[in-house]
Amino acid sequence: MKSSSKLRIGVIFGGRSGEHEVSLMSTRSILAALDHGKYEVTEIGITHDGLWLTGEDVPEALASGKTGSLSPAALLPDPSRPGLHVLRFTDSGAILELLARLDVIFPVLHGTFGEDGTIQGLFEMADVAYVGAGVLGSSLGMDKGVFKDVMRANGIPVVETLVVLRSDIEKDMQHVIEQAEKLAGYPLFVKPANLGSSVGITKCRTRSDLYEGLMEAARYDRRILIERGVNAREIEVSVLGNDSPEASVPGEIIPSRDFYSYEAKYIDERSNLLIPAPLPDEITQKIQEYAVRAFKAVDCSGLARADFFLDKETGEIYLSEINTMPGFTNISMYPKLWEYCGLPYPALVDRLIELALERKSERDHTERKFARA
Repeated sequence: MKSSSKLRIGVIFGGRSGEHEVSLMSTRSILAALDHGKYEVTEIGITHDGLWLTGEDVPEALASGKTGSLSPAALLPDPSRPGLHVLRFTDSGAILELLARLDVIFPVLHGTFGEDGTIQGLFEMADVAYVGAGVLGSSLGMDKGVFKDVMRANGIPVVETLVVLRSDIEKDMQHVIEQAEKLAGYPLFVKPANLGSSVGITKCRTRSDLYEGLMEAARYDRRILIERGVNAREIEVSVLGNDSPEASVPGEIIPSRDFYSYEAKYIDERSNLLIPAPLPDEITQKIQEYAVRAFKAVDCSGLARADFFLDKETGEIYLSEINTMPGFTNISMYPKLWEYCGLPYPALVDRLIELALERKSERDHTERKFARA
């Protein structure tokens, strides 16, 4: 087992999600930013099939599929057996051996099985500090349909939406299309309710587009969101903190394509980020206010990126979604906004680790036993 006076950080990435490759991009930047004079880092990769692996250069091994040099690993949901374990094979059989105790886990996982509260539940069971939102904040932030309902309940404006199930599409596509057309005229956007990075999103200008968009979104989730299209500027704000979060300056996305698709984000490298967004002060302040209110409404912690639409015709502001583990490459909007505010990428990573420990300390004040006086 490793032994060190440094803070022991487990970076978890990859995962069973359509955003697996995006996670690897974010992870490379975070691993490069972690100060090895302060941290002892353990890399933990999760394959598309859900196999946990650890070793050297894990992101590259997952990306290439050459994982033979890595060891199977497990984090046990048992606080009496803390840390990362590896599977070792001996003459008497396979055993779990403690590889490294972990002070903080940094889950660089986007999408399902990572950003939706599932792995956060494991961290809670294991009683370990971790970066980012807890079970509630992660799950509410992940499901775009439920998230919008919570925003409406808190008086935060969102665009009109309709949630349908994959089974609805399979049973009666025509009825789903008719429901969507009653929501609003074209264009409509169709997206998986529980995914990010613009995976599975389609802008639909016709009924034929809508049919194809529904089929595409249903590949990635059983819940599908249909949303009225808005001729809008795309504005994003980074939020940082726990109980007293702060919002960065807003930034504006100038997508290289018709909307900020997966290709526009990660492939063609022609989208532009305007930091700060050229906005009137009153619009900037309102967007920052909505971002912090949304962060608190879903009980976020650590970090989140709030994405907004600013209607070009009416000037109306709509909160689109909140990302509890946004893209985190060194050129992603979340860290770039904080860099503009005076918090460079390595210091931002340090701050997130501090917030994880702060939140764990707060959780440790909770009584776990009840005894009558």
